[in-house]
Amino acid sequence: MIRKSEQLPLVFKHEPQRGRDDLMVSERLKAAVAIIDSWPRWPSPVVILAGPVGSGKSHLASIWRENSGAVDIRPTRTGDAAELAAQGPVLFEDADRQGFDDQALFHVINSVRENGTGLLITSRLWPMSWPVELPDLRSRLKAATTVEMGEPDDELLAQVLVKLLADRQLAVDDRLVGYIVARMERSLEAAQTVVERLDHLALARGTRINRVLAAEVLNSLGKTRETD
Repeated sequence: MIRKSEQLPLVFKHEPQRGRDDLMVSERLKAAVAIIDSWPRWPSPVVILAGPVGSGKSHLASIWRENSGAVDIRPTRTGDAAELAAQGPVLFEDADRQGFDDQALFHVINSVRENGTGLLITSRLWPMSWPVELPDLRSRLKAATTVEMGEPDDELLAQVLVKLLADRQLAVDDRLVGYIVARMERSLEAAQTVVERLDHLALARGTRINRVLAAEVLNSLGKTRETD
């Protein structure tokens, strides 16, 4: 319900920037960023980025897709993923959520190895936690380079918030950024959502972004972190 003093603003969609220059690197991301930047000089033909939702896997996958010319695949029994892997680099995102056929993924990895291409897989879980029944596939996954991506730390979240706000020509005091970071869900996706809602609500009410507005947005999301 809209308050009488509020007006619905025109909604302009702000697409998240996924280029290499838009990537902010913290200690927890250094290993993953280094492996993406080192393409095509990878330590193995298959690289797996494993980390929680909002850790930056999609951003890094987007950068690698752009740099390598990779094609998105999903290894299924009736698909052509192995054939695509023979022609060039391939990307399989959210392996643990999308699911895959054991034989199909095994053939994709073999195709990558035989043809000198490359495969990047993203997942919330480490590959040893995937429901793999084919022993040969499990062996191939053990030989892959797996890089762990942790949750973004407070410093990175603050940098992301400042950048997202600047993208919308919004200036916010550093203390307010710290207030938001201390209470928001620890993910890059949450940062995007918080900024979108702050911008929309501030426009609707014709006011600047302040602590009261930030508290309202954080409470509405219902996933704030505990603070002392």
